[in-house]
Amino acid sequence: MIKLIIGAVIAVFVVIGGFLLLDPNVNKSSVNNTVEVADTATYTIEGEVSKVGTYTLSDVVTMADLIAAAGGATSNADPLAYFEDATLTSGNTYFIAPQFDSTDICGTSPIAKVNVNADDAETLMKVNGITSSIASSIVSYRTENGTFSTLEDLLNVYGIGNATYRKIRSYIILHE
Repeated sequence: MIKLIIGAVIAVFVVIGGFLLLDPNVNKSSVNNTVEVADTATYTIEGEVSKVGTYTLSDVVTMADLIAAAGGATSNADPLAYFEDATLTSGNTYFIAPQFDSTDICGTSPIAKVNVNADDAETLMKVNGITSSIASSIVSYRTENGTFSTLEDLLNVYGIGNATYRKIRSYIILHE
């Protein structure tokens, strides 16, 4: 039985080796095999844009560039929830928050939101999902690091993980 297994393993290696010799696309040498790629990076956008998705753009990208690549913001996009001139980080996902509740078809009153760059901890706690400790962490982070330039910067705050961020991101603005 062991001789049969050893024979099968040897046969597999021989077959793989044969395919490698026959395949002209297999790189036989690792010397000078670098490919120059233009300064591009990928960015993903969700929320109130015409075409949600991942886009490959030049290395230095602003929120305005990403929104333009996604076909522009929808009429329900909240312009107070993003800065057009914010410089984005490659590989991240960015969210454009709605101004009105998308489940309320005839809704004409905007979603009640808090400003993470200006409001105090007590006001921030009006959002379901922002506890007193998270509100304090937001104020502390803002004091130590300056204002938030994107909603995704909230993920850098102690106590805010992906689940909390997704829960609160539609109820946040960055400027008045």
